[in-house]
Amino acid sequence: MILPGATLGVLGGGQLGRMFTLAAKVMGYQVVVLDPDPASPAGQIADIHLKADYRDAVALLRMGSLCDAVTTEFENVPAASLDMLAKHCLVAPSPQAMAIAQDRLAEKTRAREFGCDTAPFANIEQAADLAQAWAQIGAPALLKTRRLGYDGKGQVRVNSLAELVAAFAELGHAPCLLEGFLPLEREISVVLARNQHDEMAFFPLAENQHRHGILDISMVPARVSDEITQAAQRMAAGLAHGLDYVGVMAVEFFILANGRIVFNEMAPRPHNSGHYTLDACATDQFQQQVRALCDLPLGDPRLLTPVVMVNLLGDAWNPEPRWDVLLNNPGVQLHLYGKAEARPGRKMGHYNCLAMSLDEALAIALKTRSELGIGED
Repeated sequence: MILPGATLGVLGGGQLGRMFTLAAKVMGYQVVVLDPDPASPAGQIADIHLKADYRDAVALLRMGSLCDAVTTEFENVPAASLDMLAKHCLVAPSPQAMAIAQDRLAEKTRAREFGCDTAPFANIEQAADLAQAWAQIGAPALLKTRRLGYDGKGQVRVNSLAELVAAFAELGHAPCLLEGFLPLEREISVVLARNQHDEMAFFPLAENQHRHGILDISMVPARVSDEITQAAQRMAAGLAHGLDYVGVMAVEFFILANGRIVFNEMAPRPHNSGHYTLDACATDQFQQQVRALCDLPLGDPRLLTPVVMVNLLGDAWNPEPRWDVLLNNPGVQLHLYGKAEARPGRKMGHYNCLAMSLDEALAIALKTRSELGIGED
């Protein structure tokens, strides 16, 4: 076990790195953050902020020499950087697991191998593959870049071969997947932690609603049956075990009208839909990330109160939101990420609405959203 007093590292200085850093410091660890942004949210509060590119060999060597263990806050860290760090200290999740999460083809292929159901998909490497992919999948479909797509970016809905050709050009002829479009009833996410001994802990399922491709609200407990909950957890566990994944992982699933559970994607890190755990669970996802990284016993993930998490995007900063709307409500917990510049679609913070029932928590969330002007086009 890596005990308090040791030094932990995190690659990436965004809000997830910030919340990991806060959790680690509360638990008694020192934290080193590597991020090129001098004003990064995590770097602001870390013990040491290495302001360098993720490929900077000197910075990576220093991080590896300072840290007992290193994790990541986003999945697109260069694999070579993780390999270099792994020569000097523990790295979790492993470079191999991260490489799979970085490529939608590898991710969905492995998900199938490890027991998850997926939408039909076809790989597209070049323009010559478009006609065959269209014949295989057909309309309607989603064209998604295999790498770097998130929050609705890097994907286009298509309804004909001509639209597919145009969309492939729009996405810069990058390698893509063409996925069959499924009529989903709702989306859920499983956030779990796994340690080096294959012990797992599951947070309660979140039911997620998106707006413009970005998570808008998460409701917990999810309004699904026990059978769906158990099946989703079983599939997520199979994926984590198959990848020999160590850390916190989120797995998104679509629930279809007939009850079919379909894997969407995995995130090899804490997740936006798990932010409710900061106020509503006995152990939050960032404390759990520290525990898994340090090979400590996993914390109690049980839900203490129904909760609805609301994302705060930069769109609401015109002018800055009226914080009194939230702070005057004793059932609301506000979390801001320390970002200086608000931009449309940028995640600036979130708040959790706690109540005795999910319906009451949702009512608080919808009322406060409306008063803040969130969700108004």
